[in-house]
Amino acid sequence: MRLHGLTLQAFGPFAGTHAIDFDTLSADGLFLLHGDTGAGKSTLFTAICFALYGEPPVDRDLLLRSHHAPADLLTQVTLDVTISGHRLLIDRIPQQMRPKKHGPGETPQKAETTLSRWTTDSTGKGHWEASNKSHQETGKEIKDLLGMSRTQFCQVVLLPQNEFTKFLYADAGKRRELLGKLFHTDRYAFIERWLSDHSRTTQKARDTTRDEVLNLAARIDQAAGPDLKSQYDAPSADATHALTESALIWANDLMQASQDDARTTQADTENARSKQLDHQKLEAAVRELHRQQTTHATARAHLDRLDEQTPQQEALGRRREQARRAQQLAPLLHALSTARDDHTRAQGRESAARTQLLPEHAALAAADLTEAGQRIRDDIAVLNTLLPEETGLHQLTTELERIDTERQDFADQQRTARDWLEKETAQRAALEIRRDIAREAEEESRRQQAQLENLDGRLKAAERRDAHRKQITVTEQHLDAAQKETDQAAQAHIDIRRRRTEGMAAELATGLTDGAPCPVCGSCSHPHPAQAPDGHPTGEDEQAAEKTHQHLQQQRDKIAAELQQLRESAAAAAGEAGDTPLSSLKADHETLTKQLADALKRAADRRSVEEDLLALEREHTAMTEQDSTATAGLSDRNANYDNLFQRHAELTAKLDAARSTAPTLATRIDHLTRTADHLEKAADASRTAASASLTQHTRTSEAVDAATSAGFGTLTEAEQALLSEQALTDLEEEINKWREARASHQTVLDDPALQEAAAQPAADIETAAAQSAAADDQYTRAVTVSSAAQTRTTELDKLTTTLAEAVERLKELEQAHSTSRHLADLATGKAPGMRVRMQLEAYVLAARLEEVVTAANTRLHLMSEGRYALRHSDDQAAHGARSGLGLEITDSWTGRPRKTDTLSGGESFFASLSLALGLADVVTHEAGGNRLDTLFIDEGFGTLDEDALHNVLDVLDSLRAHDRTVGVISHIPELRRRITQRLHVRKNPTGSTLAHLTEAAE
Repeated sequence: MRLHGLTLQAFGPFAGTHAIDFDTLSADGLFLLHGDTGAGKSTLFTAICFALYGEPPVDRDLLLRSHHAPADLLTQVTLDVTISGHRLLIDRIPQQMRPKKHGPGETPQKAETTLSRWTTDSTGKGHWEASNKSHQETGKEIKDLLGMSRTQFCQVVLLPQNEFTKFLYADAGKRRELLGKLFHTDRYAFIERWLSDHSRTTQKARDTTRDEVLNLAARIDQAAGPDLKSQYDAPSADATHALTESALIWANDLMQASQDDARTTQADTENARSKQLDHQKLEAAVRELHRQQTTHATARAHLDRLDEQTPQQEALGRRREQARRAQQLAPLLHALSTARDDHTRAQGRESAARTQLLPEHAALAAADLTEAGQRIRDDIAVLNTLLPEETGLHQLTTELERIDTERQDFADQQRTARDWLEKETAQRAALEIRRDIAREAEEESRRQQAQLENLDGRLKAAERRDAHRKQITVTEQHLDAAQKETDQAAQAHIDIRRRRTEGMAAELATGLTDGAPCPVCGSCSHPHPAQAPDGHPTGEDEQAAEKTHQHLQQQRDKIAAELQQLRESAAAAAGEAGDTPLSSLKADHETLTKQLADALKRAADRRSVEEDLLALEREHTAMTEQDSTATAGLSDRNANYDNLFQRHAELTAKLDAARSTAPTLATRIDHLTRTADHLEKAADASRTAASASLTQHTRTSEAVDAATSAGFGTLTEAEQALLSEQALTDLEEEINKWREARASHQTVLDDPALQEAAAQPAADIETAAAQSAAADDQYTRAVTVSSAAQTRTTELDKLTTTLAEAVERLKELEQAHSTSRHLADLATGKAPGMRVRMQLEAYVLAARLEEVVTAANTRLHLMSEGRYALRHSDDQAAHGARSGLGLEITDSWTGRPRKTDTLSGGESFFASLSLALGLADVVTHEAGGNRLDTLFIDEGFGTLDEDALHNVLDVLDSLRAHDRTVGVISHIPELRRRITQRLHVRKNPTGSTLAHLTEAAE
């Protein structure tokens, strides 16, 4: 991957549009990205990552849009890059808010992605051709071309030295986490988990099948019962080896014993059945004899009882003959009965009608009753003419009640208004007093507010005064200490200069060479050059002491200036606050604050009381108007009420006379109407009763003559002999039924077979039945035993078959679990006999780390001038396991390895940078060997001395020699002097800017 150009717009701290020409910037193979902290150096790499993957380097939410950018400038990133030989132009716009095109407000801007390829036409002219606009497809295509994920890319293209320092010092667990993400070894961890899960699954299935075999064995033992015995032992959970072949042998032995027992019980059942059939035949013959004897005896008894009924049957015959003669008189007898019923009903209705009459009407004849009813009808007509006047009386009563209610309302309103007006004077005086108090409180609060504002200023000044005085005390102590350090440094400088002057001859002697003239005496012979004493200071020591002295003087002067500034500030604050203690000012402030709050509380009542006065004035007007209106209305209603009351009294006297004792005319009319109706009804009933009596007398004479002619002595005998058609039919059926029953029983007695059975001794059914029941019981018991034996054999057969199937499955599961357990133990490093207990993922990562260490040592050898080399170790982890991810540093000066956390700052930089470069090479190879022509190294150079920095730059030059461009992100001044191609990021209040510099800094 090689970067050609990057364009940022409203991105991160960059408010405007900025373009970076990486082709020009990387012309020397090495460029520097520098600027102040927070200027936006790392933002450039964030933009590159966002252009490639559509996401920033970190997983957390990162705000991409610049706060400094104008609202109408969209956030946008465009990257020109070559990946795996393909020149691509990637343009991305993240989701953001933008101003609406029409009208105020904002609207969401959807994320957009455009991927273009550099192609040439038939004439050889190149141009960009858009190929895709899908976020997902663009991301997948770029990821496939790079061959690495976003995490891998950020780890191997941007080499954060501090992260690899953590990797250098980390324990095996942290290293495993990082390497696992970079090399995607989670698939090996998945294999470990899958093998362990599969082992547990097969173990669970095996244990389940073992339980099934034991359960089947228990069911077989239960089905066999205590009667069946086997020469083999039943399987148990303690002997898992006996859950296969031994279990089947035991079950088959019980099965054979059950089959033998079933055959024996079947033979016993057949013998019991034969005896049962013999006794059933004997019992049937005895029961048939008993039936014949019973039938003959029953017929004899029934015939005797029928012969006893012969006189009664003769009387029934005579009764039937009389009924047949009376049947000829039925029409006349029925007519007489109807006349009697009509006469009785007519008399009842007349009696009922007369009971509803008034006492003076009860004894009147039919004609008199009719005349009395007509007179009452005439009185009803007169009363109907007075009904409208009664309705007018009701209306007049309602009107009087309404006027009286209004009189009461006006009286109440008049009394309420006059009572309120009497109390108004006292209320008004109390409100005016409250208003005066509130006005005085307002004036008081204004004075206290001004006093409080003045006191606030003095209080703040007093706080500053006391704070400055405390700082003055501390600063004076610092100044004394700085003066002592400066004096000591000056004395040290003077002492070093004196010692160096005294030993100057020896210092000059170190520069003498035989044959060369002495710079002091000019002699070319130096027989006895002076020797420097031990600890003789050099010029560098003198310069260092002088610099220390000057630095301490500057620190002392700075503290003295700060002290002077504090004293001036304290004096100004004291002039504003005075000498009053801060506690006294705070107490005064608290007291005045409480007084102001109290005054404001009292002043707040003014608005309320003024509103109450306005409300009182409005109420006064309303009550005055109410008193006037009520007085006028009350006078008018009193006059109207008197007139209506006179008319009401006259009409009431007239209607009372018409109503008599009734409450209303309608009630009086209704009472008279019912009386007239009763009179008319009684007259009709009297006439009907007289007509029914005449008819009854006629029908009686006709019936008496007909009964005498038919041979009856009296009319009563004829009526008693008369039967209904159904009664006559029932009488004939009873006579015929007696005759048929007697003939039937006589036929039974004449049967020869029954006569022969009756001559024999009585049949003994109980003995025959008992013998038959005993045979039935014996057969039932035999059938039950045989059925139980057959059922047990069938159940044992099924259970044995099921057991055989379960045993077969158990054999397969035992083999499967043994295999899966062995594979899982191998993958997790727990298999017995393993030389190194290491998990599969750790084993793969250890191999990757070995590759990384090999690649890193190539650079570390150059940076450390052959002194240091990294090596990985298989130190034991917890419980004797091996991580395979241990790191050690070998020092060729001592020949002994040591821990990586013993390295100094510069040495740690060597090792971590080497690891970063080595990891980049290995991950690149792992990702398919795609070249990464551009790398970024972030910080860490500040820990190096000049020689070490030179060695590091030599290593970076070696990367450049392989046609790789290295971008260094650092703020170290020395790098600005060593690297000519520089990209300077400047920050300012309106947003960061970029500047491409092509000369080394002086």
